[in-house]
Amino acid sequence: MVKRMRQANDTVIWLEETIARFVGESPENSVRNESQERAWDEPLVGFSRGDDPLYREFKEHIGSFYWTPLEAFLQAFPETAARAGELTVISWILPQTETTKAAQRREERYPSEEWVRSYVYGEEFNVRLRKHVVAALEGAGVQAVAPMLAPSWRREISLRYGFASTWSERHAAYAAGLGTFGLCDGLITPRGKAMRCGSVVTRLDIPPAPRPYQDRHAYCLFFSEGTCGLCIGRCPAGAISEAGHDKEKCKDYTRGEVLEHVKARYSLDAYPCGLCQAGVPCESRIPTLDDLT
Repeated sequence: MVKRMRQANDTVIWLEETIARFVGESPENSVRNESQERAWDEPLVGFSRGDDPLYREFKEHIGSFYWTPLEAFLQAFPETAARAGELTVISWILPQTETTKAAQRREERYPSEEWVRSYVYGEEFNVRLRKHVVAALEGAGVQAVAPMLAPSWRREISLRYGFASTWSERHAAYAAGLGTFGLCDGLITPRGKAMRCGSVVTRLDIPPAPRPYQDRHAYCLFFSEGTCGLCIGRCPAGAISEAGHDKEKCKDYTRGEVLEHVKARYSLDAYPCGLCQAGVPCESRIPTLDDLT
């Protein structure tokens, strides 16, 4: 048992270092501006079991189309006899840089150029990171798949939640103990809400990270303390209220006005907004009541 624990700990360290090294050393971690500024700061990494009951709960709440880790894995490896308990979901958080957050804080109507570039080129890097993690695992003789890169990944409509998809990396991060959801649906992590997620499902038995919360809104001051709600005023589309996040309003604004602005201003075909992720107490950390004073 002790030997197994040491092996598992070694694997965790190896995976954390593999992800951190790629983020820290790859020249592709860039917003591709004149100064080649980094897109992402140092990552956070967490792990959840493939048979964690949360994944079944996600499927029940979101819709039958939503994949469990086993369903995602078997699409890539249909000939295997893998069981859910043999799988681990590796999740990571890529925090926005202070430069990008500072620029975004100053905006009130449209995203900053730095935010737009991190949305476009930063996510291109995140795709490469997913592929890098899968390749590293395969190089070690371990099967792995990035669900977001699966050909069958698609957007869907949840009867309960509206816009959804077959796999959510924010939900995987929540299962891995990396954060909880806020009023605007963003994931509040120890490095804040201004971030992006990634995940890979692999056939490894790794102890899951502890989840230091039981409520999906535990880190949001609006839900936990009945206060804050500053993201409401940060939303130029009026898509956030005390009732939560109106995905239809958000979509109409980002894929309409924001898309046209970004095309005209930066010649990029993208529709980020993210104003609710900056200039708020949960931008860079788990907020406390002191952040409101």
